[in-house]
Amino acid sequence: MSATDNTVFGGRLKEARLRAGLSQKSLGIAAGLDPFVASTRINRYELGIHKVDYPFACRLAAELSVPAAYFFAEDDDLAELILLYGQASKRARTRLLAAAREI
Repeated sequence: MSATDNTVFGGRLKEARLRAGLSQKSLGIAAGLDPFVASTRINRYELGIHKVDYPFACRLAAELSVPAAYFFAEDDDLAELILLYGQASKRARTRLLAAAREI
């Protein structure tokens, strides 16, 4: 993951965390970090200072109820589509995929 990837990841992480109404500390603890470092670690991920490995990104995504791919989407429209797809019912996903295949 490059520095740009870290920035994209960090921005998406912060957006999802704020949307979920969680503090950095509470998210970190829920994802399995030690309470004494949880806030600092999440802060550094959001700022792009530290890299996140994929298994931990998946734990963060699960806690925030977003697809892990959302964190890595550099394009804002694609990120929104990933979120919408992740929140959609199976029936809506099928319709969305069918519509996309017609493009």
